[in-house]
Amino acid sequence: MLRLVRSFGWALAGIGYAVRTQRNMKIHLAAAVLVSLVCLYLGLPPVELAVVSVAVFMVLAAEMLNTALEAAVDLFTPDRHPLAKAAKDLAAGAVLLTALNALAVAYFLIWPRLIHMVR
Repeated sequence: MLRLVRSFGWALAGIGYAVRTQRNMKIHLAAAVLVSLVCLYLGLPPVELAVVSVAVFMVLAAEMLNTALEAAVDLFTPDRHPLAKAAKDLAAGAVLLTALNALAVAYFLIWPRLIHMVR
């Protein structure tokens, strides 16, 4: 049981590291809080809340994996190398794709309700 508790501690430490050191993680978290509040205010049904939640957490997880990969590459080689650049660019691209997916989810599930409220 102690090992399980420690592993949760290490995971929380990783999340804390990402939040403290990564500007984009702070931006993603702020967007996640805002989107969550808007969804609750709009009263999205549980299934749609689940879809939004998955999209949000995919972005956060991708950002953390990007950070981890960048740290590992920097640890492995401080020199510029085409493969190091490719690895970092690919990880950043994965974050971009998940963020675009989250925007699409917001467009389909949240935007119509916001427009309906204005009209």
